[in-house]
Amino acid sequence: MMDYALGNSQKIGGPDKTVEIHVRNFYQQMYNRGHKVKAQWVFGGVEREYEKTFLVPLPYRTADTLMAVLHDWIEPSTTVISDCWSAYRDIVTHD
Repeated sequence: MMDYALGNSQKIGGPDKTVEIHVRNFYQQMYNRGHKVKAQWVFGGVEREYEKTFLVPLPYRTADTLMAVLHDWIEPSTTVISDCWSAYRDIVTHD
């Protein structure tokens, strides 16, 4: 699924469009036990109107990294909905 999503990601949003964003940690469990290995943070978004998506692996989960991804993958003047994580607090100033 990750390969599909990464290969089919596209820039989304624009005026009168709404994009929902979220950061998630994907990992593979070793032998179906609690020990997590190969963890990867991923940042994604879904455009509500046309169900377009993007999914981007994150090297770092910092506010600067997230703002760079928003700039690269979401068009200006988009309404962005998030879970209000503190790293998104400056999202309004990035248009």
